[in-house]
Amino acid sequence: MSGTHGKFIWAELMTPDKDAAGRFYSHVVGWELKDFGSPEMGYKIFEANGVGVGGMMELTDEHKGEGIPPNWTRYVAVDDVDATARLFEEKGGKIMRPPQDIPEVGRFAVVTDPFGAVLCIMKPKPMDSSGFPEDTSALNGHVGWNELFTDNVDAAMDFYGTVFGWEKNHDVDMGEMGPYRIFAHKDKALGGIMKRLPQVPVCHWGYYFNVDGLDEAITRVSTGGGKVINGPMEVPGNTWIANCIDPQGAYFSLVSMRK
Repeated sequence: MSGTHGKFIWAELMTPDKDAAGRFYSHVVGWELKDFGSPEMGYKIFEANGVGVGGMMELTDEHKGEGIPPNWTRYVAVDDVDATARLFEEKGGKIMRPPQDIPEVGRFAVVTDPFGAVLCIMKPKPMDSSGFPEDTSALNGHVGWNELFTDNVDAAMDFYGTVFGWEKNHDVDMGEMGPYRIFAHKDKALGGIMKRLPQVPVCHWGYYFNVDGLDEAITRVSTGGGKVINGPMEVPGNTWIANCIDPQGAYFSLVSMRK
């Protein structure tokens, strides 16, 4: 595996109302919205301080017919999209969208792990270290944490260790809820894995966006038409988090070093 295989590289929102969602996240997180490529593509880019952190595409009636809800998904860089997609399938996951090329961008596929959590995998162009920005996980407006809700923490860790090379960093004891497992890529902690709670309908990935001051940010969530479903809550590392739903129904989270 290369040094970039298994690295999170992009976030993407599927929403039924791009204009409203763009206004909401610009208000809450402070992103600027830019067009990508030609206007007819309709793909939007979220930027933080001039750096692209994610994209936004329309959740069409066809998507809705397939049972896809409004959602955030992240892309993970891989050395070989086709081989990794096959490995997902061999190890109990599924290929939801077969590998295909995006001109001038790269090759990608949509996959799920054995418990149904969805991710995208991609080999961008160019696939070398110069094509990736430095670590931005501590910068405002960027994704600061990745979190997996799963039915089996140990099995999920083994699966992702096989397909991405992720390793266990350490566990945080959450009592009856079991361990909160911190996972890492090349010794850099990327996120946590925890057992799905009874009230959570499906196994899924969730993503935390960095903001400067959580109380102010969750106020912006409410005034922008979203909903805070958990928090504010202090977590290890003198960090504050909140879990939210945007006005179109997509789940997202916020994280800050300052309440």
